[in-house]
Amino acid sequence: MDVITQTNRTILFTEINPECLNLLTLIGDVRGKTSLDDDKIKEINKELAVSSFPEFLEKFSPVVYSWCDASTGKIQYSTVRPEHIPQNCITEIPLNEMNDLLNMLITLLDAKDAQGVANVDFQFGKILEMISPKKIMEDIRQVRREIQYTYGKYMELDDGDPKRLDLGDTLNYQFEQASQNYNNVLAMLPLAIEDIKTRLLLGDGESRQGGPDFKAGLLSMGEDGELKILEMKQEESTQLAVVDDEVNLSLMDAFREDYDALNENPSGYVRDLVVRTFCPLSSTMESNVNRELEVGNYNTYLEFYKQSKNDFVKVVKPLIEKILGVKTFFDQYRVKEKGMQPKLLITNIPLEMMVKSSNLPRLITYLNTTNDKNEFDNTIWFGIVPDVELNQTSGGKLQRVRFAGNKREEKQGTNSMESLAALMNAIEPYKISTFFSFCTGEETTFNYISTEGIELFKDKCTPLMKKTYSEFVIPCIPNATIIPKDKSGLVLDKKMVMDEEGNVALSTEKDDVMKMWLEGIYVSAAYEAAGIVAAWQCPEYLKQRFKDTSMEYPGVRFDIEADDNALLATTSMTKEISGFTNAIKNSINHTGFGFVFSSDNAQYKGQEIKSITVYKARNLLSRGNEFEPIYKTLVVTYIERMLRFYSADFKQDKIEKFFSNNPNSQKSRWDASRQYVNSILQDGDELECSIDEKYGVCDVLVTFANTTRNLKVQLERKARNEYV
Repeated sequence: MDVITQTNRTILFTEINPECLNLLTLIGDVRGKTSLDDDKIKEINKELAVSSFPEFLEKFSPVVYSWCDASTGKIQYSTVRPEHIPQNCITEIPLNEMNDLLNMLITLLDAKDAQGVANVDFQFGKILEMISPKKIMEDIRQVRREIQYTYGKYMELDDGDPKRLDLGDTLNYQFEQASQNYNNVLAMLPLAIEDIKTRLLLGDGESRQGGPDFKAGLLSMGEDGELKILEMKQEESTQLAVVDDEVNLSLMDAFREDYDALNENPSGYVRDLVVRTFCPLSSTMESNVNRELEVGNYNTYLEFYKQSKNDFVKVVKPLIEKILGVKTFFDQYRVKEKGMQPKLLITNIPLEMMVKSSNLPRLITYLNTTNDKNEFDNTIWFGIVPDVELNQTSGGKLQRVRFAGNKREEKQGTNSMESLAALMNAIEPYKISTFFSFCTGEETTFNYISTEGIELFKDKCTPLMKKTYSEFVIPCIPNATIIPKDKSGLVLDKKMVMDEEGNVALSTEKDDVMKMWLEGIYVSAAYEAAGIVAAWQCPEYLKQRFKDTSMEYPGVRFDIEADDNALLATTSMTKEISGFTNAIKNSINHTGFGFVFSSDNAQYKGQEIKSITVYKARNLLSRGNEFEPIYKTLVVTYIERMLRFYSADFKQDKIEKFFSNNPNSQKSRWDASRQYVNSILQDGDELECSIDEKYGVCDVLVTFANTTRNLKVQLERKARNEYV
C-alpha cells in the first residue's frame, strides 16, 4: 500500500452547523481554475475533515438556539441562529456529550450493544428516565460531590503550595462545567423542580410527603428502657457542623461570585438555586419555606419543562439523528491497532444548495484536485447522502377526524431524489461510491421491511437506474431504530398537591402525571453502510477478523456476501427484530437489490451473533435481472488508479509493463497472491488488456467469475474513462 495509502475517505453531504464554514465557502471563486492549490486543500481538511466522533463534536460544535416569545409565553427553538432577535435574548444549547438528550441516546446505544437484545425485550424506559429532572439531579449530585471534595482539599493547603495550584486548575474546570447552564433557564428548571421537592418532601420514593415542619432528632432510651426521640438542640447541631459549614460557606460565596461575574442581569432566585444545587444547606443554614408558593412554582416549572422539552425535541431531533449518524459511522471501525482509520469530510451545507448549477463548478473543481491526480491521500472514495424523501402516501383523505391520530408533518431537511440525481451526475467521473438512505421514520425500519418487503424502495430508486452513474449509487435499507416510536414515552414527574393542613405530597391522579414522547429516534442506514465499508478497507480491521488477510492490500475486493464474511465483519448495532421471513429474503435475493442489513438469528462456530449484519451489498448497476456487488466497482476503480500512477498517465510502454508476464509486474504480483480475503484478484478473477494503437485506446478487461467489466483508457493523455 505504498502508492494508494487509503481507500476509505468519505464525504458527507449534509449541514451540521450553519455558523461553521462550509465546503462552498472554503473553495471560493473558481472562475478560470481547474483545481485548487495545496494550501486550500489543507485549509479544507483543517475545517471540515474529522477522524473521530469527539473531534466531530469539537470541530462542528452542534448547537440549538433558544429564546423566549413574550407574546405566547413559550420558549422557541431553532438550529439556525435567528437574525431578527437581539443576541442577548438568545441562549445557545450545545449538543455535546454533556447535553442530557444526546447523553441519554449515546448511553442507550451502549446499553443495547452490551445487552445484545432485540427492541421488543429492551427496557427503554430505564434509559429514557435519564432526561427526567430526578435523573438530571442525580448527575448533578455526583458533580457536587466532586466539587466539594476538591474544594475541601484546596482549602486545607497553603497559598502557593504546588498541589493547591493543581487543585485550583481542577476547580476551574469543574466550575466552568457547572457554569455552562447559568443562563439556560430550561437547563435550570430540572434543578429547580428537584430543589423544591427536596425542601418540601421528606424521605425518598413515590410515597414521600411533607407534613409539619421538620425538626432534627436523636433516637435514645429512657431510664426504664423506653425508646424516645429527643429533639436536637440548635446549639448542638451548630457545634457538630461548624467545621463543614466553614468550608461550605466559602464554597457558597465562590458560586455566588461566579454566577454574578458571568451574568449582566443576575437573578437572585437563580443565584440561590445555583448555590443550593452545588452547596446543599446544612442544619445550621435552614430557612423558612413558603409552601404554597413553592408548590405553585413546582407545578408551573413542571408544566413549562414538559412543554419546552417537547418543543425542543421536535426541533432538535433531525440534528440529533445526524449526530448519531456520524457516531455510527465511526463506531463501525472497531480495531485494537489503528491502521487505515476512516476520515469523514463534512460539506456542512444542504445538498439542495450544493447541487445548484451556480455551485456545482466549485465542487467539481475540488474533486478535480482530490480525485484526478496521482496523489491519493485526499482522494474521496465514498459519499453519504442521508434522508432522501420517500413521499409515501398514507391512506385516503378523511372527511372528518373522529379520534386523535398522528399529525402528518413534512419532515424538515430531507433531500429530494432530483438533488441526489443531480449530484451523482456531476460526481460520476470521480468514481465516488455514494451510500444514500431514505428519510427516517417507522416506514423505513426493520419492522416495516419485515412485513411489507422492499418493493417500495426499489420503485423509488427507478429514476437512478440505467444511468452512467448507477454503479456508484448504493441505496441502503433499513434505517436503524434507536428508540421505537411506541416505546419512546417517559414520565418526567408528578404534580404536587397541598391539603388544607399544609401537608405536601405528590399527586396520585392519572392526569397529574407529566409524560412526554420522543416520537422515535432513528439513524439513517447510509451512515452505517458507509462506516462498515470504510472500516473493512483497513487491513488491520480485516486481520483482526480473518487470518488470511494481506497487509499489502486494502479491502476493495473484500466480498461481504461470500462465505461467513458477514458474520465476522458485523456492524456495531444490536439486532432489532427476530429476522425477515423466507418470503422477504427470497424477494431480496431475487434481484439482490441494495445494501441491505439483516437482523436474523445466526451463529458462528457455536457463538450467537447479536449484531446487525450485512445481507446484501449492491449498487444500482444491473446485469440482466441482478444488481452488481459494490466490490466490483471498487476493484475496477482501484485498478484504474493504480494503472494511472504506474503508467504515468497511461503511457503505452508503461501499460505494457504493468500487464506483462514479468514476475515483478503489478499484474503478476496480484496474480500470485490470490489466497487472501482481500486479494485484488481472487479465484475466478482475470485481468487482461488489449491496446488499439490505431485509435490510441487501451481496453482493460476485469473478469469477476461470470461477469466482465471493460475499462477504456486513452493512451498518453488524460481522458474521461468509460465503462461499457
